Amino acid sequence: MPRMPALFIGHGSPLNTLGDNRHTAAWRRLGQALPRPSAILAISAHWYVLGSAVTAMQAPRTIHDFHGFPQALFDFRYPAPGSPALAARVRECLQPLAVAADDAWGIDHGAWSVLAHLFPAADVPVVQLSIDRRQPAQFHYDNGARLAALRDEGVLILGSGNVVHNLGMLRREAPSAAYDWALRFEQAVKARLLRHDHAALVAWEGLDAQARLAVPTPEHYLPLLYCIGAQREGDPVSFPGEGTELGSLSMLAVGIGVI
Repeated sequence: MPRMPALFIGHGSPLNTLGDNRHTAAWRRLGQALPRPSAILAISAHWYVLGSAVTAMQAPRTIHDFHGFPQALFDFRYPAPGSPALAARVRECLQPLAVAADDAWGIDHGAWSVLAHLFPAADVPVVQLSIDRRQPAQFHYDNGARLAALRDEGVLILGSGNVVHNLGMLRREAPSAAYDWALRFEQAVKARLLRHDHAALVAWEGLDAQARLAVPTPEHYLPLLYCIGAQREGDPVSFPGEGTELGSLSMLAVGIGVI
């Protein structure tokens, strides 16, 4: 079985689930080019809680964790099976960290809005790992390193967030706009990814003088650290999707082990 990549996808609006645009087209091309995984471990910005947990149910529910969107989005379901076996393996990899086996969460829109395009048939088992909001960036990077072995077991590691995510400064009147600081931060992240400068990416506050505008809260950035933590020597880095929208929302996609 080939080593599976690790992917970070800038998921943007939940409406991308139903959309046909340059970002969703890129996700579909990526899904078609990937080797078929045995399962997917998703780390979504939208499961940002106190503590570490992994979904362990056979049939995870589709979570509609938003409001104010069209009914068609609430009607959407992503009926992928779960994988109790992968959940147990994740808990094993992360020992001695205590990781709860969760039977209540499911698949949130950070995961399914992307998976709807990567694997539209919803026939690959999906397990989600929570992001412990109490922990520093280094903790999340180290967790990614502990999970790297899964890539050799057929598991696709999927981080879903946004490198730049400042909803308070969105320019809704200018869909294609980008603040200078948003572009600078995204470019700084790309440069460090290409240099494999993981220490700088973990210490993201030092990437730019206005980094706190790009990352006012860390939950959308932290999934990237799981992906680079799982990077192996010689893994290429690619950017299968790029672009900043609405001024302060980066749609950057990062492939680890993907040409």
